Amino acid sequence: MGSCLSKCTPCKFTACCRGSQFKTTVDEAPYGDDEEKSEANGLPVFQEFSFEQLRLATSGFALENIVSEHGEKAPNVVYKGKLDAQRRIAVKRFNRSAWPDPRQFLEEARSVGQLRNHRFANLLGCCCEGDERLLVAEYMPNETLAKHLFHWETQPMKWSMRLRVVLYLAQALEYCTSKGRALYHDLNAYRVLFDDDGNPRLSCFGLMKNSRDGKSYSTNLAFTPPEYLRTGRITPESVIYSFGTLLLDVLSGKHIPPSHALDLIRDRNFLMLTDSCLEGQISNEDGTELVRLASRCLQYEPRERPNPKSLVAALAPLQKEIEVPSYVLMGIPHGDAPTLESLSLSPLGEACFRMDLTAIHEILEKIGYKDDEGTANELSFQMWTSQMQETLNSKKKGDSAFRHKDFNAAIECYTQFIDVGTMVSPTVFARRCLSYLMSDMPQQALNDAMQAQVISPTWPTACYLQAATLFALGMKNEAQEALKDGSALEARRNGGPGN
Repeated sequence: MGSCLSKCTPCKFTACCRGSQFKTTVDEAPYGDDEEKSEANGLPVFQEFSFEQLRLATSGFALENIVSEHGEKAPNVVYKGKLDAQRRIAVKRFNRSAWPDPRQFLEEARSVGQLRNHRFANLLGCCCEGDERLLVAEYMPNETLAKHLFHWETQPMKWSMRLRVVLYLAQALEYCTSKGRALYHDLNAYRVLFDDDGNPRLSCFGLMKNSRDGKSYSTNLAFTPPEYLRTGRITPESVIYSFGTLLLDVLSGKHIPPSHALDLIRDRNFLMLTDSCLEGQISNEDGTELVRLASRCLQYEPRERPNPKSLVAALAPLQKEIEVPSYVLMGIPHGDAPTLESLSLSPLGEACFRMDLTAIHEILEKIGYKDDEGTANELSFQMWTSQMQETLNSKKKGDSAFRHKDFNAAIECYTQFIDVGTMVSPTVFARRCLSYLMSDMPQQALNDAMQAQVISPTWPTACYLQAATLFALGMKNEAQEALKDGSALEARRNGGPGN
């Protein structure tokens, strides 16, 4: 579905540039008010997380939560997750050979973590325990630029949105430069993410150095800057070269080697450079300016490339439909609170949506422990003989108290079962979760619902109970997200496509 050659007629425009010479220069314009807004995101200050916090947030680094481009085969895997306050996060877990010096890792992460800008998926924190090195960033739910440009499913990205993307990226790079962080690692279409409002954000992960010794930048770009091939070093001008390749991606809707693109520009073969899906959307002037700007960014000599400030000045006047929100241009659903009908909830999900604790209790009692099947419980014979009977007695007493709605006793007995630690049961955590809710202890209930998801990452019940606890805590938006997650897991379990 990513190609529309058979569906669209190629658009045409002429250019006034040839080679690397241009008749006009781009005036440098001020950045405007965007930088002043950089601290107004309502984000928490950078913090250091424990490994256990991030393990819980990602449901034990579950495969289902991997969002990396190459999945679990990526050298450094990125997971989606939720903190205990239900803030959605992206967690990058480095391989064991990366960042051997913990001091260097912490210094670099803290430095990047001081940056706050609405053009970034900002770095919220890190973790450095033993051999573990992890970064925590804002989670962007609406895919990457690569997905929307190269692998779109419902509609190709509109020209006005493509222009907005490159402007916002130029503004992000200008902000970095103003803060002394001009080097960005591996700038490409996979580093550009889309937030809840459909606005493009640049991943903060690219601001971190990425090498074994933690001292220098390296690159995994498909099209590397010429100076990197000569010297093995990345410079601020190298980032501009990569921005030029992004301009080609946006214009063409596909990967075009820069050398080939420059040949096409010199031969004025602009038809081959333009996405056929842009028919009727792109003017001669817009196409000319973007080709001209890409040519400047891709100059062989780094000193001949523009700086981020001049990129912003060149791209700002090209903007179209500036009053239209990005989510409208992108065709992304936005802002509607979920309903029972739209979520297709199970009876348990509906009960959690309504906060009907009595109904939740009846359903959990009816389900029993059938969802614990397959939960790993490896016990030695010694454990079985010395501890198992006591553990099972605690669980049995807890079940009896739960059945008779003696929730304080249920909490006490289930806690004894959990504290022994010889067996794990998501259902016990679910039952203690409801017992806490019945006892007006919603924060403890939320902790148990999250622990149930760690044990069983694809269990819809854990998400539904999280929603109920979040409603009890007054966190309506977060509760609705948990309902969506539970509904998606329910659909997958029942053989549907999910969300």
